[in-house]
Amino acid sequence: MTSPLTHPVSEGRWTPRLWGTLLVLCAAMFLDALDVSMVGVALPSIGSELDLSTSTLQWIVSGYILGYGGLLLLGGRTADLLGRRQVFLVALGVFALASLLGGLVDSGPLLIASRFIKGLSAAFTAPAGLSIITTTFAEGPLRNRALSIYTTCAATGFSMGLVLSGLLTEASWRLTMLLPAPIALIALVAGLKLLPRSEREKDHNGYDVPGAVLGTASMLLLVFTVVQAPREGWTSARTLLSFLAVAVLLTVFVAVERRSAGPLIRLGVLRSGSQVRAQLGAMAFFGSYVGFQFLVTLYMQSLLGWSALHTALAFLPAGALVAVSSTKVGSIVDRFGTQRLIAAGFALMVVGYALFLRVNLDPVYAVVVLPSMLLIGAACALVFPSLNIQATNGVEDHEQGMVSGLLNTSVQVGGAIFLAVVTAVVTAGTPEDAGPLAVLDSYRPGLVVVTGIAVAGLLISLTGLRNGRPRQSVVVAKSPSSSATSADTSLAPSSATPSPEAERVTVRD
Repeated sequence: MTSPLTHPVSEGRWTPRLWGTLLVLCAAMFLDALDVSMVGVALPSIGSELDLSTSTLQWIVSGYILGYGGLLLLGGRTADLLGRRQVFLVALGVFALASLLGGLVDSGPLLIASRFIKGLSAAFTAPAGLSIITTTFAEGPLRNRALSIYTTCAATGFSMGLVLSGLLTEASWRLTMLLPAPIALIALVAGLKLLPRSEREKDHNGYDVPGAVLGTASMLLLVFTVVQAPREGWTSARTLLSFLAVAVLLTVFVAVERRSAGPLIRLGVLRSGSQVRAQLGAMAFFGSYVGFQFLVTLYMQSLLGWSALHTALAFLPAGALVAVSSTKVGSIVDRFGTQRLIAAGFALMVVGYALFLRVNLDPVYAVVVLPSMLLIGAACALVFPSLNIQATNGVEDHEQGMVSGLLNTSVQVGGAIFLAVVTAVVTAGTPEDAGPLAVLDSYRPGLVVVTGIAVAGLLISLTGLRNGRPRQSVVVAKSPSSSATSADTSLAPSSATPSPEAERVTVRD
């Protein structure tokens, strides 16, 4: 399954072709983040032109999340089985076409359908792109540097999306939908020339069709239930029955995966403490930030009367700090390890969220808002690259797509769940016909919840800190596709007796 560019160099400068490969993958990640942040500011204009209700407008955002979060597990495993390059390029082409469709439609249902298709395609490009990086760049300083650049592009896309949406919406909301199309097409053409070829996995013990159906169905239903819960009511019969159905599907899914010869997710991967911490950390990281951004956007536009562009510029220092500093994170990881950086980042995030509780109806931006933005930007620069590095370290090449899909699923599901929780808390605390001060007071419990989520992420990261040695030698056990005798195993402590088929690597945890 290797390609001419798989682990091309162990040291020294990268070749132009290697840089080109990374830029194509970064372009796709940039588009995913750009698309998520751009649509929010354009919603009022979309609703006005297409005559859509608030509940219908919600699905323009939720449709993307549903397709993205619901199909990531399938997308990651598909990349492993059918070839990362092929899956990435096909999905990128679908993303471009869906962007074009979204900018030309004249009805709400068609726009929502285009958003769902875009989310679906991103569910395949995201894990395929990440696994191409982790199988092209050797584990260690090279991969850490590549992943820090990759995650910087995601943060830059998210920040630029906020600003671009404010500018483009002034002309037409359709431009926010159309902008990703030409970028995706350029990346597609470049990818055809530059991306390393990968063969389909041959000895994969068959396709896990039941696991794929159950995993996709459970994720789709979970995201759908969480998105609908604030409107339907968290204790309504419909919501409770949906959560019960999710629990049943996930239970059956786990049972199927334990017995499958070629599982969609090899459960043994989750025996690694660092892997579990990476997945839970990703949920807490993105969930807290999405909730924070939602509340701050409402605060600035609804209470302070700021324009969409003014609000986007208020967030810009955080994004700019990430863009400037994230490329240096790889070398910092080499020195201190991922777990220390994740813990430090969550600590900064907790302080940044807590400081924002000081806001009032007449804030001085430089004194009240800016410190939180800078702390949160620094936190994002440390946490996001480190989570990606930690999740993919010590994982065999043929399972990188699976782990990448799992990490992205944690990000999206965490965002959906915690945003719904924050929304429910704020809605429950807002009285009817409330004045500005009462509305601001209703936001504060939501900010407390956001801070609490970040505290949970900090506590999770602290459990992974080790006294003394920054490096830990681990044995990476072969998966079922490599060895039938080591099914359902993952990372074993270095004190364990390695099997003849295991390989010893050194990773930072």
